[in-house]
Amino acid sequence: MRGNDEQQSAMYSYISAEQRVPSDHPLRLIRKMVDKALVALCPTFNKMYSPVGRPSIAPEKLLRALLLQAFYSVRSERQLMEQLDYNLLFRWFVGLNMDDDVWDATTFCKNRDRLLEGKVAESFFNEVLKQAREHGLLSSEHFTVDGTMIEAWAGQKSFKKKAQPDQQPPNDSGNPTIDFHGEKRSNETHQSTTDPEARLFKKGRGREAKLAYLGHLLTENRNGLVVKACVTQANGFAEREVAVKFAGEISKRRRVTMGGDKAYDTKGVIKQLRQLNVTPHVAENAYGNHTSAIDKRTTKHVGYTISLNKRKRIEEVFGWMKTIAMMRKTRHRGVDRVGWVFGFAAAAYNLVRMRKLITAAA
Repeated sequence: MRGNDEQQSAMYSYISAEQRVPSDHPLRLIRKMVDKALVALCPTFNKMYSPVGRPSIAPEKLLRALLLQAFYSVRSERQLMEQLDYNLLFRWFVGLNMDDDVWDATTFCKNRDRLLEGKVAESFFNEVLKQAREHGLLSSEHFTVDGTMIEAWAGQKSFKKKAQPDQQPPNDSGNPTIDFHGEKRSNETHQSTTDPEARLFKKGRGREAKLAYLGHLLTENRNGLVVKACVTQANGFAEREVAVKFAGEISKRRRVTMGGDKAYDTKGVIKQLRQLNVTPHVAENAYGNHTSAIDKRTTKHVGYTISLNKRKRIEEVFGWMKTIAMMRKTRHRGVDRVGWVFGFAAAAYNLVRMRKLITAAA
């Protein structure tokens, strides 16, 4: 017998959001890890807010909402608020009751800016990493470093000469017609008016140059978790400089290894890594008359081959951050803000990866 298509405009429910979320849902374990990290950040939050005045949106709820934005590829705060309005799973994860009003998108942005101005992302990342260490998921001896290009939130038409003379008003104020034919443009003579800290950069030969930043990661080789993350201006030396910086932060009395691609196979980088008690397990870059800086002292060991295989895992992190967490093209401007979002996306990746590892070990 066919049922009637009865519709009801109002409904009372006695089932809470906690009961509606399945006990084996992937977000349940992630929520526990997130709550534990946020409890540790409570003293930091207390310093950021005044003890008097009207209460703002709880920073814990803001960070949980930003995590959902990364997990589910929500491209804007307005869409995030829309999802939070009717999505029971989102409400449960953020910590809103069934009848609580959602925040206005502009209010969310203003409150989020307070978190962007502080080092909350770095502290949250460290707390998540601390939990990974407690579960024995991190290697303290073998690492991999690499960098990737992040497109800036600025168009090519904003890349103008630094000493730009007064010109006639554009024929279209929203999208003016500009002819770059025959004009030589470089970072020394030109600058973006939209994002002055972005730099014109291309990742390889024959590729299109774009206004971009460089995102850098250091992963450990046991499970591919991120242990260091930062963003710099885009130039040809940033990846090597950051690799040496990371090496200085992880090197201890006990020798460690650091894998990398051919871009790190230079005499200067190899020498600096060895001085920091770090064995460079980078891919050999030998072609024509060019000889590799890696010699048989390194390549003869089995660990070198293992590191070359393990270093490919860092590409999986970049792939997740760009496709899922939407870091292919940033929606923020300036090195500091782009670095904040990049580090927060790295923490989100670690949470997803840790859930899988902890569940598999249980």
